[in-house]
Amino acid sequence: MMFSWIFFLAIVIWGIWYFGKSEGGFPKSKTIDSPIDTLKSRFAKGEITEEEYDERRAVLEEDEYLNTNP
Repeated sequence: MMFSWIFFLAIVIWGIWYFGKSEGGFPKSKTIDSPIDTLKSRFAKGEITEEEYDERRAVLEEDEYLNTNP
């Protein structure tokens, strides 16, 4: 009898761990970053230089302005 309770508890703990992982299981709230946020993140990680950041930001800001003010 005691073994069945331990087995049941182990299954419950495993299920919580398995479905709580980020790759699958319970749906996680996902936010969609704006292009500017993605650009900032890439710059912060060192994937792009400051010059590339400035150029791309200018293009994105110009495009954003054109899309909001036809």
